Parts: sequence; structure tokens; C-alpha cells
Amino acid sequence: MTGAIITILFVVAVVYLAYRRMPLIAFTVAATAALLADSLLGSPPAVGEALLWVLLLALWLLNLAPLRIALISAPFMKTYRRLLPAMSDTEREALEAGTVWWDGELFTGQPNWSKLASARAPTLSAEEQAFLDGPCETLCGKLDDFDITHRRADLPPAVWDYLKTQGFFALIIPKRYGGLEFSTYAHSCVLVKLASRSVTCASTVAVPNSLGPAELLVHYGTEEQKSYYLPRLARGEEIPCFALTGPRVGSDAAAIPDTGVVCHGQWQGREVLGLRLNFSKRYITLAPVATVIGLAFRMFDPQRLLGERADIGITCALIPRNLPGVEIGRRHFPLNIPFQNGPLHGRDVFVPLDCIIGGPKLAGSGWRMLVEQLSVGRCISLPSNATGGALAASYATGAYARIRRQFNAPVGRFEGVEQAIARMVGLTYVMDAARSVTTAAVDQGERPAVPAAILKYHVTEMGRQVADDAMDVHGGKGIMLGPHNYLGRGYQSIPIAITVEGANILTRNLIIFGQGAIRCHPYVRREMNAVRDDDRKRGVAEFDRALFGHMGFAFSNAVRSLLMAFTLARWQRVPESGPTRRYYQHIERFSASFAFVTDLAMLTLGGYLKKKETISARLGDVLSMMYLASMVLKHHRNRGQPAEELPIVEWCCRWLLYQAQEQLHSVLRNFPNRPMAAVARLMVFPRGLTYFAPADRLGRRVAELVLTRSATRAAIARLIYSAAEPGNPLGALQRALELADVAEPLERRVRVEGVKTGRVTALDLPGQIEQARALGLLDEQEARLLADYDRQVMDIINVDDFAAHELAAGPADDLAAQAAREPAAAPS
Repeated sequence: MTGAIITILFVVAVVYLAYRRMPLIAFTVAATAALLADSLLGSPPAVGEALLWVLLLALWLLNLAPLRIALISAPFMKTYRRLLPAMSDTEREALEAGTVWWDGELFTGQPNWSKLASARAPTLSAEEQAFLDGPCETLCGKLDDFDITHRRADLPPAVWDYLKTQGFFALIIPKRYGGLEFSTYAHSCVLVKLASRSVTCASTVAVPNSLGPAELLVHYGTEEQKSYYLPRLARGEEIPCFALTGPRVGSDAAAIPDTGVVCHGQWQGREVLGLRLNFSKRYITLAPVATVIGLAFRMFDPQRLLGERADIGITCALIPRNLPGVEIGRRHFPLNIPFQNGPLHGRDVFVPLDCIIGGPKLAGSGWRMLVEQLSVGRCISLPSNATGGALAASYATGAYARIRRQFNAPVGRFEGVEQAIARMVGLTYVMDAARSVTTAAVDQGERPAVPAAILKYHVTEMGRQVADDAMDVHGGKGIMLGPHNYLGRGYQSIPIAITVEGANILTRNLIIFGQGAIRCHPYVRREMNAVRDDDRKRGVAEFDRALFGHMGFAFSNAVRSLLMAFTLARWQRVPESGPTRRYYQHIERFSASFAFVTDLAMLTLGGYLKKKETISARLGDVLSMMYLASMVLKHHRNRGQPAEELPIVEWCCRWLLYQAQEQLHSVLRNFPNRPMAAVARLMVFPRGLTYFAPADRLGRRVAELVLTRSATRAAIARLIYSAAEPGNPLGALQRALELADVAEPLERRVRVEGVKTGRVTALDLPGQIEQARALGLLDEQEARLLADYDRQVMDIINVDDFAAHELAAGPADDLAAQAAREPAAAPS
């Protein structure tokens, strides 16, 4: 009996030590104490007990590093080296780009919440807020999206001039060179507001402030290059583009076939050492109007004019538009969203070596430049544009579903529509939370490569879902293009965001987990670096520390996963004690399970995991859902934890963590090693699948926040162009929604006391209002108010129709001449 008690106490001690991640010596001491107690208090010694003493001796020997290295680590290191997949220089540079932030904590299985809590909330300076309230609002008021997308297929000249003179192309350029030098968060907020009004304009502003000449010059340019180009870019005297993608390589930027060969040539009347460039690029935004071209190419020095290397590598250079051999000006037409985008070709274009960004000393550094800047850029432009579109769609759809009636009820009160709107609001909150918190981290010095990939993929995919839901709720109103349509062009633009800066399929399957597993795991990168260390003695010692640390880490996560899954993490200590406490605990639980399954996958699949893209993608989804749930909680805290937001926060966290559970389940269902999958299932889901998606009643509460005047609608309005001005449908929708609070009771009175009693016989609302006024059911003021409300609603609901010639896109002047000969388009 005593022996059984001691055994139980020993097991409890081991579990506790593993849960708390105590070092190997602590396990050894605990085992020694248990065996001594059993020998002194338990039954007489047996053969089994002698074996336990032998195992204990082995455990003590494992604490002796020299012996452990000789017997275990050094031999295993040879096997590990053979299993390690080959890594190219470009892959290594991609892995080393950026920093590890909150994503690294989620890989530990025991995230340090103080790290996230200590991150400062995003703020705007007075200058940045004034820009949003002034030039941004003014610019939005100048935009007629139907004119831009259908009649002109371009921004009007006045808008181009405004963009240049007001600094919209200079958001990231330092003030000493004439730029605005805005924070990353402010840069993102500008794009959010513009995207809520016009995708074409937002894309035009995003590109000069993203991966391109200005950003590359700021970080890598010589002082001479900065002094010449940056002031000209800031004033809009130069329009930049950056040419990376080509027809043969697409997203595989490391395989660029475009070349620059070192040679002598003529430049401005004298012979200099330079590059002869040959290139073919496509999908280059701003290329048709660009005056300076940022070019990525592979640099060769076959005559060894610069040194011993013939293949110098990927290089970035700046070349003027008007050089002989440059073919530029033709346009692509990306899904009726006519931002300037087109192909770019060059044949035997000669430039001096000084055109290399950073000068000749940075020749061959182009790939590093690109991946370092993409490690930040992916979390700004596309996520901001997608968030702006989602905010506008949610704001508009909430109001439209309130004022649009079917079967004598607002369509927003039907459960199916209600759940679609709840999904829109929830996903939009996730998108804005991820954008806000991650850009704030960038402003504090982080360069979060893996979170940037998470935002690029998931925020744009969520934007696609929000656009689909908005279209479903609006029905025919959303389909019929024209000046009255405020959804159609945004809906058409969604695949553009899905495709650029790394196609979403590639990002999900190869980048998020593929980079994260090496960059963020606390031991894998250390092991890989140790194996590749040229100093064998130092490498073996570091590999030993990493290997045994990794073993303890994996064992601890297995224990933590099992206990938290079994107890639903109810007793896990977290820094929050309020209504969001359980979500912190659930993230802890899924972090431990994710870390355990990750180690299991790497152990059993090794280098083959790189090819098992579906496993990698699902593990990336789990990481992403935990990251996004953390961003939601942090965003809520940054905003002062307003009580009215709690239903949205709860919906978001439940939806995200439910997705995390389902993806973990899918990993184990499809895990190639079935016995190991069974073991993992026991450790991860000992009670089965216990997490549930948001309840319908919660969705109803969330939807109500945008169907009525609320703090939620007011918060959305501050981020988008919602001004109550002529030509802004969002302002018109808000006015109608506010009037609905007064008009709906009057309309109900007419229906109940007039139509249902047979006293009011008119079939349309204007006729019913007039009869109700005559019968005394409405007084004069009430009748005028209800009639005005009906006119506003019908102005919003009406769609456009056209004369036949107006549907043929053509030069604006030609269309104006045709319009003078025929009746104008009328809403119907």
C-alpha cells in the first residue's frame, strides 16, 4: 500500500515538474527521493526495484554533459545532419529576415502574456490625425468611383495632382527628404480610409509607400541616391514602380530569369563600367505612368570585372523610364479596377553601376532587401485595404438591412441574414484588430515576418468572406453596377488582394508554418545552426543543449496539452480575471497542443514535412487562429475594454478557437503515421472535440450592434469615409438608419391601424401615408417625416439603368458627346 502511494506521489511530482518545465536535474532528484522513500518505507526489494535503480543511475549520468554528448548527442547529430533538408542561400535569407514576436510565444506552448500586454497601443500623432481628417477626407470627397472605373479607367487628373501635392506618395519618406514620415499605424489608417471609398485610389497610394524604390532607398540607398530621389518622390515629381514578377517565375522570386551583365558602355557621353539589362516583367503597378523603375534582376560578371564571382546574385537597381531599350506604357486591366498596372520590358538597357540601390557594394543583396521589406510590408498594404473594404461593407450592410423591408420586417431581422451580418462584423473586428496591433508592433521596432504572412493570407481571405456576405444581403442592389452601387467594384477587387504579394495558396501552404516552425520554435533553429557550425566542438556542445532542451520541451507540452485539454484549462493562470479570462486560457491550451503536435510532425516526418503541404497548411492555420485571437484580446484591451464590444470579442474568440480546434483535428485525421496520430489524439483531445462555434443568440447580439445606432457603428465611422455629403452612399445610409428609429413606429401605426383594419387601401407606402394623414392616423409633421424617410430609402434601394451606348467603355469626352444626344441614365 505504501509503495502504491509513493508511486502515485512520484507520478504526480513528475507531471507537476513537466507542467512547470523544471530542468532535468529536478526530475532526477524527484526520482531519487521517490526510490529512497520506497526502499525505506515500502515492501522488500525486488528484481523490478533493482532495474529502477539502474534507470535512476542512467538518469544521473544524463546530467553529466560530457558523457551525455559522447553517448547520445554526438552520434545523433550525425543522423540529424543526414535528415536535415538542404537549404539554399535564398531560403536561409528568407528565414533570417525580420524578427520573432508574439508568434514565437505561441510556439512555446506557454505564451508569456506580459510580452503582449507590454506592447504599446497604437496612437496617431496630432499631425497624422490632421492628415486623416483633412487631406484624406478631402481626397475621398473628390472620388467618383463609377467615373473612375467605368468612364475613365483611371483617376482624374485633378486627383493625381492632389495625391502628388498633398504628400500621399510620401507617407514613409523621412521628413529631412521632404516626406511625411508617418508611423506604420498611420500609414495603415490612411489606406483603410481610402479603401472604404475607392479601391483604385487606395491601390495607387499603397504601392509607392510599400515595397518599391522609396522604401528600398530609405533602408539601403546611398546618401547620394537618397538626396536625389527621395525629395523628388516626395513632391510627386517622380512616380515609382517596382518590377519583380515575370511571366516565367510568378511567385518564385528567387528564380528571376532577368539579367544584368557587368560590362563597359556609354553613359552620358562617356564610357563607364555598368550593367547591360534584359528583362520582361508583368503585373507592375504604376508601370504605365512611372518615371523611375525599381528593377530586380540576376547580376552576372562573366569577365570578373568586379571580383572573383561570376554569378553575383539577385540585385535591385533604379533606372529612368526614358532609357533606350525600355518598353513601357501599355496597361493590364485587373478585374475592372483600373489602377495603373502593366507590363515592362527591356532589351540591352545600359546603366552605370551607381544605379544599383546602395551602390556596387550591395550588388547581390537584392533578395535580402526584398524579403526583409516584405517581412513588414505584407502586414500593411493589402491587410489595410482589405480592412477598409470590410469596414465599409459592414457599416453599409447593417444600415441597408435595417431600412430594406421584406414581408413587413427589416431583412436584418431574419435569422439567416442576422447570422451573415454577425459574421461580417466579427471578421471585420478580427481584421482591424490584427492590423492595428501588428502595425503598432512594427512601430515599436518589430519586423514580424510570420505575422505579416498571417495577416496577408487571413485578412484578405476574411475580406473575401465579408464581401460575399455583403453581396448576399444586398441581393440585386449589389449586382447592378452604376453610380448608386457601393459594393460591386470592391467585390470585384477581392481576387487581386488574394493574388499579389505572394498568392494566398502559396502563403498558407508554404510560408506561415514553413517559416514559423524554424523561425519561431525555441529549439529547431538552434539545432540546425549547431549542425552547420564549422567549429565541431562548439557545434556539438550547442546541439547537446538544444537537443535535451527540445526533449524536455516536447515532454512538457505533451503533459500540458493533456492536462489542459482534460480540465478545459480552467485552472490555468492567466493575466486576465474579467469576462475574457477563458479565452486567454483556451489560447494557452491550444498553444500547448499545437507545440506538441508540431514536434511530433517534425520528429516523424522530418524533411518530408516540407512536402506535406496540407499538414503544414493546417498547422499554420492553428498558429494563425491563436495569433488572431490574441490580437482580438489585445485590441479590446487597447481600446479600454468597452463593455459594448464584449459580444463581438466573444464571437471572434469563439470562432477563431473553434477553427483552431477543427484544424488540429484535421491534422490528426490526416497524419501519415497512424499510431503516432492515435497517441497525439489522446494527448490533445482526451475528451473529444469540446470547443463550439459561436451560438446563434450571440450572433443576434452582434448583428444588432450594426443594425442600430451604437458605439460600434460610431467606431467604424471614425475609420472610414462616412461623411454625410452628396455622393457618399455611406453617409446616406447612416442618415436613413437614424431616421428609421422615428419612422418605423409611424409606419407600424399606418399598417396596424390603417391597412389591417381596411381603412387604408393604397398598395404603396406614399399612398398609404397620404390616406393615413387624411384619416388622422398621422399628423402633418409625422406624414412629412415618414414620406421623407421613404424617399431616402428608395434613393438608396434604387439601382441604375443606362442607354445602350453608355455601357460601352470609352474615352470620357466621347461618352460626354454621346450623352448629350441621348437621355441621361436614371435610377430605377
